[in-house]
Amino acid sequence: MNKSQLTEEVRREAERLGFEGCGFSQAGFLEDEAIRLEQWLKSQKHGEMGWMENHFDKRVDPTKLVPGAKSVVSVLCSYHQPEMASSHIADEDNPKISKYALGEDYHFVLKDKLFQLFEFTKQLNGGLEGRVFVDSAPVMDKAWAVKSGLGWMGKNSNILNRTHGSWFFLGEMIVDVPFDYDSPVTDHCGSCTRCIDACPTDAITEPYQVDGSKCISYFTIELRDEIPSEYHDKLGNWIFGCDICQDVCPWNRKAKPGSEERLFAREPLLSQNLEYWEELDLMEFRKMFKKNPVKRTKFDGLKRNVDAIKKNIT
Repeated sequence: MNKSQLTEEVRREAERLGFEGCGFSQAGFLEDEAIRLEQWLKSQKHGEMGWMENHFDKRVDPTKLVPGAKSVVSVLCSYHQPEMASSHIADEDNPKISKYALGEDYHFVLKDKLFQLFEFTKQLNGGLEGRVFVDSAPVMDKAWAVKSGLGWMGKNSNILNRTHGSWFFLGEMIVDVPFDYDSPVTDHCGSCTRCIDACPTDAITEPYQVDGSKCISYFTIELRDEIPSEYHDKLGNWIFGCDICQDVCPWNRKAKPGSEERLFAREPLLSQNLEYWEELDLMEFRKMFKKNPVKRTKFDGLKRNVDAIKKNIT
């Protein structure tokens, strides 16, 4: 089987497995991204996310992460449910969880699919060395998604796709076989600044530049200390993550629904009022968020978040 045939067969299998996009790029040093990442880290825009400073060389060069790597195969998996999203946005009286965290933990879902895609590619090619990644190692998934043509970098630093907006997860296979490589797509943000204008904490400091240490998602997920009091009123009713910059994006209004049911929202997470979250105990937390991204903030972190937004709910 030649390179072109292998590329198309892998792309078709990715679609069969439920990925809404699959792109191919040549593995190598990310020179421009390395410069930007270094400047971003030096500016302390990662806050307490110290892990982002680790393995810098591997983060900007997948051949150091996977010896012998020739290709990065990027996949896109949508979690968009238009009807669920609308009801979630409309209910301003209840604490809210970012839509990506309303279903099963994406790490499990995408890895299950990627391992199947890896084995398919291995058998088809008559052998394969490499690894699969879902936001779990020093891989610059957004950079590789852009290089493989899955979308362009939006002004809020999320990847945007003309069909699926930004309501999707990314994953990668880094492997030691060549493919026919895709080309980046053009930027379609134009003069729009809705995401910048809508951010209540001014975390999007300028187009394509996000100060992670000021983002609501950072405060409610990554930060382990108390949320600074001056930001409490800006949290709105978000108790885990934030979708504001995505909710206002015109491309997300046109986004097609996703198909992976494991990523669809669990109804109990959509309809709980403030009293429920205040009375939530550790046992119920563990039950509610088994195999769910919210467990990342831990029980104490979630209770801290609920306490911080109480005054914002009428």
